[in-house]
This record gives sequence, structure tokens and C-alpha cells, in this order.
Amino acid sequence: MKIAVVILNWNGKALLEQFLPSVMSYSQDAAIYVADNASTDDSVAFVKATYPEITIIQNSENGGYVKGYNDALPFVKEDIYCLLNSDIQVTPNWLVPVLETFKNQPETAIIQPKILDYKSKEKFEYAGAAGGFIDKYGYPYCRGRIFNTIEVDTNQYHNETIFWASGACLFIRQSTFKALHGFDKSYFAHMEEIDLCWRAYNKGYLTKYINNSKVYHVGGATLDASSPKKTYLNFRNSLFTLTKNAKGNITLLILARLILDGIAAFKFLIEFKPNHLFAILKAHLSFYRHLPELLKKRKAILQKAGYYQTKSIVYDYFILKNKTFTK
Repeated sequence: MKIAVVILNWNGKALLEQFLPSVMSYSQDAAIYVADNASTDDSVAFVKATYPEITIIQNSENGGYVKGYNDALPFVKEDIYCLLNSDIQVTPNWLVPVLETFKNQPETAIIQPKILDYKSKEKFEYAGAAGGFIDKYGYPYCRGRIFNTIEVDTNQYHNETIFWASGACLFIRQSTFKALHGFDKSYFAHMEEIDLCWRAYNKGYLTKYINNSKVYHVGGATLDASSPKKTYLNFRNSLFTLTKNAKGNITLLILARLILDGIAAFKFLIEFKPNHLFAILKAHLSFYRHLPELLKKRKAILQKAGYYQTKSIVYDYFILKNKTFTK
């Protein structure tokens, strides 16, 4: 079983300079690729000159995370894809337990390692932590991170089946990625991996968290958390994902989300963040424009198991004040 580490790059020379050394040092058994999204800096020239053993896949445009990987991965022939952000430091033997799991558990299709914060290494990192879950209204959360509450890693979360794996460092069988027809091209970036994992779940594939594979993620290197564009993509794509994949009365779910997102917009208003309020409004307008297309996709997706969760994480977190996954 062969593995490919595929790093998506767009004008990221500084990140490649900083983080490629750890990838090269600790990934001896992997083929390394840089999938370049039509960069205009000299990042590709840097990789070619410094790491000639890395294979460059040159995409014709910057299509974001989704199109970038969809366009690049057909050129990768290894059995296992590791989709790795360019702002991640990997650690010794990070690939060993992942490959062992794929070899010993043929039912496991997707894997996420432990993702810790590069800037505060004792803590989990926002984008994935110890594996992702989703609530009944389509809001994602993680073991080790719920909304903006981030836990210190005390090895409290062990190997377990999870609902979604973070796109910051996501391992997936080539056969699974092809069976799911890759990422949904309408996403561009943000929550596309949750949609992929939900579609995988509905088809009976398992996603696992591996505790003894560890990476450190900077986070926000491409799009900062304070960016209204990030707010727009997160809210819009959350609605996309819910509509396509959720089992049950989708009309009631959308109405509930309209109320909950309205509360979030009001919160941004009283925090004097009007750009984020308008980002939520823009997200809903885009969602309603895409709704007929999303409903067609919904009909085509196998509804095997529906929700992974039946609770509202919003209610648990904000009303009951349960701030950690164990609660």
C-alpha cells in the first residue's frame, strides 16, 4: 500500500520554506507532491530547486481547495492520498499508525490525525482537533474544540470513529475519493471536507481518528478567521451540506437555521461587526439561489443513516454552558 502526501499551494513560498523540511524529514515512505494553483510568486521555482524529488502538479487556475485537489489528484497514482495544508508541521512516524490502520481495517476509508496548534503546542487546533462531529442543524464541532472553546491536549481523546476529518490533514483511500466523485465543486473552500465525509458516511464508509499520529497546524494562513469571506463561506457551505446530506424534513431544518443564523447575525451587529452580518445575509442569498441544484443533489445521495447527532450544539454550548466535548 503506497501513500502520497499532496500539498496544495497558492503563492505560498514562505510556508513551503518553513514547513516542507518536516514533511521531507518524516515522510520517507511517501511520495510527495505539490499541487500548485497557478501561483504568481516563485514558490514552484523554489520547490524545483530545493526539492527536486517532489513532483509538481501544475493546475491551470486558482480554483481554491476544492478545484485544486479535484484537478490535481487524478495525476496521483498512490493508494492513499494525504491532503496536507502547507502550514502544517508533521512529526516523526506520523504516517506509520495511519498506514497500519488502513492495512488492518479495510472498512476504514478516511483518517484524521491529532491536530494541535503550532502557536500553542499544548492545545488542540481549531480546524479538526481530535476529530469532527455535527449537530442536528448542521453546525460542526470537534473533540477538543467547540465553537471558540479550545481544550488543552491531555491525551483525553483516543482512537475512535468520528463523523468528519479536517481538510487540514485528511487521509483518504484513492478508491473512496473516486467513488464519491471528489469534492463538490460548488464549495470553493471551507466545509468541503465535512460534505465529503457526510457523503462517505451515508454510503457506509468509516472515518477514524488516530491519536498517535500528530501534526501542528498554524491555521488561517490562507484566510484569517476574522475575514468576512470566511464567515460567508462557512455559513453558506454549512447550509449546502445540511441540505444535501441530512435525513428528515429539510424545510423545517432550513427554517430553524434561518432563525439560528439570524441570532448569529444579531450577535455580529451588537459586536459592531457589520461586515460579518452582511456576510451571513450574502450566504443565505447564495444558498437560496443554489437551492434547486442542491435539492437535485440531495435526491442523488444515498440516505443510509442520516444524522450522526440528534442534539443541538448551539443549545448545549450557549444555554447549558457545556463547553467541552466530554460534557
